[in-house]
Amino acid sequence: MPSYYDESTKTWYCKFYYQDHTGTKKQKKKRGFKRQKDAKEWERTFLLKSTSSLSMTFKEFSELYFSDMENRLKQSTILCKENIVNNKLMPFFKDIPMDKITPQIVRTWQNEVLSFRDKKEAPYSPVYLRSMNKQLKCIMNYAVTYYNLSENPCKKAGSIGSSNNGREMLFWTKEEFDKFIDYVEEPGLHEAFIVLYYTGMRVGEMLALTWEDIDFQNRIISITKTYHRFGSEDIITTPKTQRSVRKVPIPLFLCNSLINYRQRFYKPDIKDRVFQYTKVIMGRKLRALSALAGVKRIRVHDLRHSHVSLLINLNFKPILIAERIGDSVDMVNNVYGHLFPSEHDALVEKLEELNNSTKIVPLQ
Repeated sequence: MPSYYDESTKTWYCKFYYQDHTGTKKQKKKRGFKRQKDAKEWERTFLLKSTSSLSMTFKEFSELYFSDMENRLKQSTILCKENIVNNKLMPFFKDIPMDKITPQIVRTWQNEVLSFRDKKEAPYSPVYLRSMNKQLKCIMNYAVTYYNLSENPCKKAGSIGSSNNGREMLFWTKEEFDKFIDYVEEPGLHEAFIVLYYTGMRVGEMLALTWEDIDFQNRIISITKTYHRFGSEDIITTPKTQRSVRKVPIPLFLCNSLINYRQRFYKPDIKDRVFQYTKVIMGRKLRALSALAGVKRIRVHDLRHSHVSLLINLNFKPILIAERIGDSVDMVNNVYGHLFPSEHDALVEKLEELNNSTKIVPLQ
């Protein structure tokens, strides 16, 4: 694996032959390395990738994985995956060859993240643990499917975390929301919280709304996109699922509130975002104002739970609720089923009527 020094640029370069995926012999040349070691390492990595050798490191394989996935997944999804891989997987796995990652090594990593505690002695949440493990499993599955890795070591290692954090579902009653909204005086923020509470939108869906999404005449909001903030960059993507694309009818009082807010602007562009906030800012504002209002602390996402709870109390059925919030009936039943009034007593009464039971037989 020779490398060469370029006197004119005072840098190293590598030049070598390899076979591409068709078996054709080609030459590769790469310049600009400050050290001979760097030139040799680049050539080694290139050859490993070109031959799909699983002796490449986890770091090198991850680069292949993301190069492929970026053409198939939304940018926001890629960024979330990269965040987990770079910060939670790479420190442990980066230098380990892919074919040397065993179930025992995976369990060692699992035990490390399970024992993690931050400055406040708080562990990772069950949901985040599951997300980290799931991402590792995805990369290893990719190696099994496309690079002939014999098996996924994560399967034998087992899973960690869970799909919920075990926290009690928090939501505001209408009385609690009314107390809170009285303290929200900032134009725009006031309307944003009302939209969340009375539509059940995801906060990203609400933040992605533009003026053209609001049909004031028919009182309908169209949800076709979602908003993300990564670093200093605003990213608008398609919604979470196909079911998330929907039209949400809104009551007259909410429509009037949005009309009054719109009239504060001089000829706003229909492409402008209605609410110029981020999820972080919304969360910070909600915490501060809920403390002033004297209502329990919830997350911005819990306003979605609050809307569903409100609809359940108004006796609406799961299928209508699911359509309104852009989710499945199964999800509504699984997540919110305990909030629905029990119909067991009514069921028993109907069975009694069928059999003409009128009194309890005394126990002898």
